[in-house]
Amino acid sequence: MSDLPSISVQISVLPSNPGVYQFYDSEGKILYVGKAKNLKKRVSSYFNKKQEYGKTRVLVKKIHSVKHIVVSSESDALLLENNLIKKLLPRYNVLLKDDKSYPWICIKKERFPRVFSTRKLIKDGSEYFGPYTSMKTVRTLLDLVRSLYPLRTCNYDLSEEKIAAGKYKVCLEYHLGNCLGPCAGLQSEADYHGQIENIRQIIKGNFKGSIQHFKQQMKTLAEQMEFEKAQFIKDKIEILENYQARSTVVNPKINNVDVFSIISDETHGYVNFLQLSHGSIVRSHTLEIKKKLDETDEELLQLAITEIRHRFQSQSREIYLPFPVLVEDNIKITLPKLGEKRRILELSERNARFFRQDRFKQIKITDPDRHVKRIMAQMKADLRLSDEPTHIECFDNSNIQGSNPVAACVVFRNGKPSKKEYRHFNIKTVEGPDDFASMEEVVFRRYKRLLGEDEALPQLIVIDGGKGQLSSALKSLEILGLRGKIAIIGIAKRLEEIYFPDDPIPLYLDKKSESLKIIQQLRNEAHRFGITHHRNRRSKEAIDSELENIEGIGKKTAEQLLKQFKSVKRVKEATIESLAESVGMAKAKKIYKSFH
Repeated sequence: MSDLPSISVQISVLPSNPGVYQFYDSEGKILYVGKAKNLKKRVSSYFNKKQEYGKTRVLVKKIHSVKHIVVSSESDALLLENNLIKKLLPRYNVLLKDDKSYPWICIKKERFPRVFSTRKLIKDGSEYFGPYTSMKTVRTLLDLVRSLYPLRTCNYDLSEEKIAAGKYKVCLEYHLGNCLGPCAGLQSEADYHGQIENIRQIIKGNFKGSIQHFKQQMKTLAEQMEFEKAQFIKDKIEILENYQARSTVVNPKINNVDVFSIISDETHGYVNFLQLSHGSIVRSHTLEIKKKLDETDEELLQLAITEIRHRFQSQSREIYLPFPVLVEDNIKITLPKLGEKRRILELSERNARFFRQDRFKQIKITDPDRHVKRIMAQMKADLRLSDEPTHIECFDNSNIQGSNPVAACVVFRNGKPSKKEYRHFNIKTVEGPDDFASMEEVVFRRYKRLLGEDEALPQLIVIDGGKGQLSSALKSLEILGLRGKIAIIGIAKRLEEIYFPDDPIPLYLDKKSESLKIIQQLRNEAHRFGITHHRNRRSKEAIDSELENIEGIGKKTAEQLLKQFKSVKRVKEATIESLAESVGMAKAKKIYKSFH
């Protein structure tokens, strides 16, 4: 390690007092904060011995300089360490641990070993497989094992002396065929241990030995004309082959490999871990990591690899990764580009993506503030904005066959519609169907009013339309002195292109992007709101004109009738007397005669 001499000099001058030490990398970034009863002794220990944890080994490789603060006691060091971690947020102090106790499969160290699930590891020489991330996986494996091999479930001491003395009698499990009765000397130790070896291989994901063993057994029974027993063994082979087909995702030759992938957003990273044995996934786990210092995907993945491998006690010597990161020296890194290896990496990425989607759904319910903050941060990044768009306004023009031109403005706050702030506009200064001039008018009227009333302006304006409508809206902002003060974009319907001012090349967001979904929702809401208003105006005009077409009936009379009878239909059905009460007998006779 080239930096070791300078580190050695720094360590040599450290005091032997209690205190807090800080490790920095070659760029001066804080890596780790720790406390010590004896600073010199503790810091030296990082470099004087082989570190047990992979995370620490990677940390030591990066240390370039050490700073320290001496305090009077160990308790003071603890308090100072806590404060510094909160203030400096060193990335190697990020705890990726959780308080879950994971399930294991235990093969107990006994003369006739039991096989069962447990959450406690007892160092008594028993074998433990795991830990598994899901109890469901453990139960599925144990059910498979028990359907193939009859094992004892009792906890008797099956010593040779006690079995020879006939101390135990077979129980109900023996009569049900779930145990072959080793307690009564009905199954030999060698035969039982042969079963345990096959179980050991199945748990590791290797089914080859068990399938060969059962096929040989079936052939022997068939030769001996014991067809019923042979069929029983054949059923076991089918169970095993079906399980193998479901669990084997790649070539069975891909053995003892760890696969890692990462999906991240503005605030969190999601690292998926798959462990492969004989082509089967024997473990899958996704870790959610909160970003504290705008860490890159490389930094998050490096932290997660060392932590996950330590947590699940992985001994795999090969890792599949989407890009290179710094890991322990004796581990081979593969960056798959094609074929089965690439497929398994894509499967890992898909798992990470699904986990992220599930977390979003949960957060939307349990922590809406975090959900909003994440969406706003994502929109800010996707649309290259200087501020998070917590207040967005969207404009849409609506005219059918050039009649009754109207426009709508809808308002979203924190990604949600704020319907009480929606506004309609009847186009006043434009004759005929001119979308560009109409857009110019409504944008000018909207923001002139907001400025006049000293109301807050939005962080983002969305224009339903392409470059033409966007240019028209920009003219109004220019006149009001708001150009450059409010971000503005246009969205064209055909290919969902997003246009920016003075940029002829549109932006295409991912079709699944949440930012695009919110912009589409804004556009659709503005369209719906505008169309509804437009239809209401046309309907009112149609109704008014139907009554006004009657000779002697003017606009005021028509309005009075609609106010009284609520609809033209009721006016048609009304008697002359009831009409006369509203508009007088002379007009009532004309209306009645017109409709009858």
